Amino acid sequence: MARLAILGGGESGVGTAILGKQKGYAVFVSDSGKIQQKYKDVLENFGIDWEEGQHTEARILTADLAMKSPGIPDAAPLVRKLRENGISVVSEIEFASRYTDATIIGITGSNGKTTTTMLVNHLLNEGDEHVGMAGNIGDSFAKMVAENEYDTYVLEISSFQLDGIVRFRPHIAVITNITPDHLDRYGYQFDNYIASKFLITKNQTSEDYLIYDADDDVIVDWLEEHPVKSKLLPFSIRDEMGEGAYLKDNQIVVRIDNNTMKIMKDTLALEGKHNLKNTMAAATAAKLVGIRKEVIRKSVMNFQGAAHRLEKVLKIHHVQYINDSKATNVNATYYALDSMAAPTVWIVGGVDKGNDYRELMPLVREKVKAIICLGLDNVKIKDTFGNVVDLMVETFAMEEAVKVAYKIADRGDIVLLSPACASFDLFDNYEDRGNQFKEAIKNL
Repeated sequence: MARLAILGGGESGVGTAILGKQKGYAVFVSDSGKIQQKYKDVLENFGIDWEEGQHTEARILTADLAMKSPGIPDAAPLVRKLRENGISVVSEIEFASRYTDATIIGITGSNGKTTTTMLVNHLLNEGDEHVGMAGNIGDSFAKMVAENEYDTYVLEISSFQLDGIVRFRPHIAVITNITPDHLDRYGYQFDNYIASKFLITKNQTSEDYLIYDADDDVIVDWLEEHPVKSKLLPFSIRDEMGEGAYLKDNQIVVRIDNNTMKIMKDTLALEGKHNLKNTMAAATAAKLVGIRKEVIRKSVMNFQGAAHRLEKVLKIHHVQYINDSKATNVNATYYALDSMAAPTVWIVGGVDKGNDYRELMPLVREKVKAIICLGLDNVKIKDTFGNVVDLMVETFAMEEAVKVAYKIADRGDIVLLSPACASFDLFDNYEDRGNQFKEAIKNL
């Protein structure tokens, strides 16, 4: 019996364990930290061996195949040892993709992945496609493959998951954009991170498609130097495209194989330039799968966006509170500030991932009246914006940050949580941060 070692007992690890067990592997799950009770219960239920608080190397190194959770870097000593011993170390999406013949739509990018994934899933569902949504969102892909037989999967895929692919091949790949992010995992080399994102096209053939932002110089330059085999379908809000999607006369035009559809820009449920692009990408993917034009038009009108992404929470004393906790990098926060239409009290900070805040400077000068730092180390934010805004306050808890914002904000202002950083210094994850923000507002 082939042995499967799984490093990490979270969503992707436990999903892989279920699928591995189903496919006849002797499975062992090992987590150097604590495994959540809900995952322990699942492992026990399936009769899968597990350990926590340590990695028993002697046992792990007897594996025929290893799957590592996305949070574990390639440079981790145990991962290196596995590879030195000739044991293939793959990601969950690689493992799961080996056990399904479904059409895969894979969506990656620095920002907009979640919204685009949810929107593609929504369009396909409305078009009566038998579709499952997984990856960085909801259930793990492996668990879905084990428990369902969908015709199509829409997967939100991070660069960390792409780093562990061998044969993974999405029929439709989407790259929403590429901006510096997670550089701490890529030797602080932006090119390494770009290459990682483009792994989504690695196994594609001329039968497959790549949908990408043609206004993104990073993507365009990379494609010029590293041509891909898939058929290119760019989208742009700047230029007209022969094939792909573009903006003309206040309409989104999607053109594939001389077949054209149009969507009135003003009918979109989602606001902001970035969401215009997310909609272009999603509509192009839906069209490729064969969803009817009327369905696509209707569905982009009634779509509810992702939680923690420019989510309007409450209006108190004519001040709008907006939760953009999912903005874990500078570029995501750029989109948020760009779409603010009133003086803004900006809550920012957390674990810095090698951020350069200077690109936010014009927007901060134009729109931000006060900055509330929320993190254990705010030196970089203070150094960058200290002389730019009239008021800057340091806080170390969400409740404190929201109370300060409440005092500072005047009638007609916006209070925006858009941290531009990871959340792990004060919160479990960005959802926890966003939920605490919403809770603190309700307690005002």
